[in-house]
Amino acid sequence: MKKITIIVGSVVVLLAVAYGLVGNYFYNYALNADREKEFLEGNPHLEESEAVLASVAEEAKLADEQFKKEHEPTQVNVVSADENQFKLNAFLYENDPSEHKWAIVVHGYSSNAQHMTRYVRNFHEKGYHVLAPDLRGHGESEGDYIGMGWHDRKDMLLWIDEIIEKDPEAEIVLFGISMGGATVMMTSGEEDLPANVKVVVEDCGYASVSDVFVYQLDDLFGLPEFPVINAANTLTNIRAGYDLYEASAVDQVAKSETPTLFIHGDADTFVPFEMLDEVYNAANVEKERLIIPEAGHGDAEKVDPVTYWNTVWGFVENYID
Repeated sequence: MKKITIIVGSVVVLLAVAYGLVGNYFYNYALNADREKEFLEGNPHLEESEAVLASVAEEAKLADEQFKKEHEPTQVNVVSADENQFKLNAFLYENDPSEHKWAIVVHGYSSNAQHMTRYVRNFHEKGYHVLAPDLRGHGESEGDYIGMGWHDRKDMLLWIDEIIEKDPEAEIVLFGISMGGATVMMTSGEEDLPANVKVVVEDCGYASVSDVFVYQLDDLFGLPEFPVINAANTLTNIRAGYDLYEASAVDQVAKSETPTLFIHGDADTFVPFEMLDEVYNAANVEKERLIIPEAGHGDAEKVDPVTYWNTVWGFVENYID
């Protein structure tokens, strides 16, 4: 009997160690901000869409470069409201002082605010003051983990408060790409979201963190959700302080009262196109969706910029003068 107890105990210990090792590996792989995200390099799901016209892309690139030469942003900071007390960075592109239109433009996974010039430029050209934050663990913001939009939604409230303090009459649009899209959707469901936030535009955001991780796990490794995601979730709770299964854009959008435009390319296989229906159908607000044919992940604007921006302005201008 004693021998059996020892064997069973040893097996339990080995399983616990294996569970911890698996969880730690995948946490570092996806969420450790200090580790290179090698799986993004050469990822076929992130190849530029064939529908992107070289001439259109070159014209937009030149316009972005000219904008950067002509507009030097101001760096601003806030400190996260949680126990981490991260110093968070953003770039502020001010406009005509008489304007009260504001946009917060949010980048995607492993990117940063400096890569959002295309979107900053388009809002700025429409007279908006634009704030482009570095999400925690990205760019010049502190943080040793990636929040996947979940903790970032609370940081977004701080940036919104900064804008309102500067301009109490501010009318704000929240705009985000990929993880930034998930971030603005998650922010929209917060109970204390100020009324100054008039509209949300999300582009290719995921339905939930657990769903996109389950999809990527199968795509990259051919592994099942159990026990891998469960182990990663345990380590995420311990090391980052949030739950992968709780971090849901669908649940947050369902609580939102803010009009929302949902955008996705129908050739997106990184954040699957099917997730568009999940977030769109969950929203009980004034809403619209834009599907760009042949656009892969994050390429909707590049594939058809005319339709993209006409739709954005057509929706946003219903709520911001």
